[in-house]
Amino acid sequence: MPFDPAIANGLGLGGATPATSRMGRPDLTQADFLRLMTEQLKNQDPLKPLSNAEFVSQMAQMSTAQGVGDLRASIEAMAQAFNGDQALRGAALIGRRVLVETDRLALAPGPDGALRADGVAAAPAAGTLTIEISAANGALVRRLQVQAEGAGDVAFAWDGTDGNGRALPPGSYRMQAVFGEGRDAQAVGTAALAPVESVILGPQGLLLHLGGLGTAPLSAVRRIG
Repeated sequence: MPFDPAIANGLGLGGATPATSRMGRPDLTQADFLRLMTEQLKNQDPLKPLSNAEFVSQMAQMSTAQGVGDLRASIEAMAQAFNGDQALRGAALIGRRVLVETDRLALAPGPDGALRADGVAAAPAAGTLTIEISAANGALVRRLQVQAEGAGDVAFAWDGTDGNGRALPPGSYRMQAVFGEGRDAQAVGTAALAPVESVILGPQGLLLHLGGLGTAPLSAVRRIG
């Protein structure tokens, strides 16, 4: 049975347009739907009464709409609980050092006050890894070599000096790791250790603000030290 504006007007449901909720959105509650159906049954044409199929169809539509509303409320509650859990997990990381996948190094004072930057390069096999460290302008400032005994992560440390032994200022530097030499050389992934200074809850989830490296998603964390 089609929606009858005259019946809706008589019930105070806003005439030809649906009722409006407090948030200014169209909002027809289950109680309003039942009142409309009752009035339609009372005012139906005796010669063309509402069939059982139509009645069942309208009841099914009402149940479906109610179910969708309940499901949306449940999903919103789950999302709020998930955000709260992420906030707690992020707060527990503040002050800790984490290993994140990045091509940057954070040169900063260590516990003893000396400048230091710690990173990791992923070796595909046993061999030589070459790490090139560059300044913000792209100039190469230091080249390190470490030996990998097999496939896996190989840690390295940089003391903040250039190739001539001169101390460089603290800050963010770029790094690139290469495995092998000559034609067989291949670029490999890198990661860096940095302290978590704060956490940010954004639309894309939890972001960690890392000292000297900026922000990184929680999913980029490979190890918590």
